[in-house]
Amino acid sequence: MTTGRIIWTLVSLLALGACSGSGEEELQQWMVEQRNQTKPKITPIPEPKKFLPQTYRVSIGPEPFNGQRLTQALRQASTTATSNAALVAPELERRKEPLESMPLDNMRMVGSFNKAGQLVAIIKVDNLLYQIKPGNYLGPNYGRVTKVSETEVVMREIVQDAAGEWIERVATLQLQERSK
Repeated sequence: MTTGRIIWTLVSLLALGACSGSGEEELQQWMVEQRNQTKPKITPIPEPKKFLPQTYRVSIGPEPFNGQRLTQALRQASTTATSNAALVAPELERRKEPLESMPLDNMRMVGSFNKAGQLVAIIKVDNLLYQIKPGNYLGPNYGRVTKVSETEVVMREIVQDAAGEWIERVATLQLQERSK
């Protein structure tokens, strides 16, 4: 029984060895042909445009360094700044509340309750609890609480936009689920 297995294994190995040699040469030849036929297409880089300097002629357009134009531009900027400053001016004159020195990211609404017919939110900051009602201030952006519900605190913030103008926006603190 053992000699039959040995003979069978030898015959199988010889059959496999005979099949493998012919396809490899053909494959190598095909790869060489494909490599020789394939030529990359490279588009040339366009030449840079030539710079032609132009001279400035006073008679064509307005003078860029005119003192009157500069004064007018500064006046316009100052009038828009004062109108926007009127939005934040009352906030600068009042006394700050304790939660205005802390960012909203550090605050979590953990609950609410009804106190004398008015809904009051419970805000947790640094393991301390605070009672918040409409009219209180939160966060560094002059955030005045406008509404307290069972699930969120809505506030109006005054922030500067990209142009440096003061604008109002709405921010909310959502009720946070207890993390396990």
